[in-house]
Amino acid sequence: MNEQETKHKAEESKPRRDFSKLYDKYHKLLLLIPVIILIFSLVYIVYFYNQNQDIMKKDVSLTGGTTITLTGDVDTDKLESELKKQFSDINFRKLSEITTGKTIAFAIESSSSAEQLKTAIESILGYKLTDQNSSTEFSGPSLGQSFYKQLIMALIISFILMSIVIFIMFRTFIPSIAVVFAAFSDIVMPLALLDFFGIRISAAGIAAFLMLIGYSVDTDILLTTRALKKGEGVLNQRIYRAFKTGILMTITALAAVLPVFFIVSGLPDSFRQIFLILALGLSADIINTWLTNASIIKWYCDKKGIQ
Repeated sequence: MNEQETKHKAEESKPRRDFSKLYDKYHKLLLLIPVIILIFSLVYIVYFYNQNQDIMKKDVSLTGGTTITLTGDVDTDKLESELKKQFSDINFRKLSEITTGKTIAFAIESSSSAEQLKTAIESILGYKLTDQNSSTEFSGPSLGQSFYKQLIMALIISFILMSIVIFIMFRTFIPSIAVVFAAFSDIVMPLALLDFFGIRISAAGIAAFLMLIGYSVDTDILLTTRALKKGEGVLNQRIYRAFKTGILMTITALAAVLPVFFIVSGLPDSFRQIFLILALGLSADIINTWLTNASIIKWYCDKKGIQ
């Protein structure tokens, strides 16, 4: 390599060296950003629990109740406004064709009995509900509550098993707890947002949180493995290379779920909720991996002399 090429390479790497110096100086301060967000999220969830006696709003699939689906030409605006006056926990869903976006059915959910809800709808519409123009589903509250408890237990067990695997992989406390902490934050932050916006979570939503456990640890494992592995450049270079790979993985996943959520019309609400929760969780993962986990890992490596 001649002198001119060496000079060009040095100039090209100067911005990265400057960024590395800034990162060395402020990486501990960056840790405060996700920690503050997590604290606010936990405080809001506690407040929400005190107000609602639960950590989330649940739909009929988790609480039990009645779902009546209407077909044909229905004045949905009038039906919604009238039913809201009679039922405090009423919820509505439009079922549309994916290709055209045309409404093909209108679902009404409530914890009230099937007979109460059916009578109210018939009174507003002015005609009887039959098998030809509607369908009715009812699940008891005990069944819905049992299903909810089983899903939450599955979520907790999955998180515990993931934590055990992480500790077995790295066999050191600080890097392992950093990964677990980031995964925990990836679940708490989206949950707080869903509670804030009053979104009712379905069984599909709980499944989305289960999926988040897998999605969230991917980038954290990548970062921790690269950072602790000596002999592949200095620590900041290893973190930067992990960042380039990890952020590409996350952006690719976001590019897969966000267009479907915002563009595709007529998508079932359960699918939309899965994509929404995954998008929120992946967005939180960017903060928790590259600010929280990266800062903790860098502090740990500096303390242990891993450069």
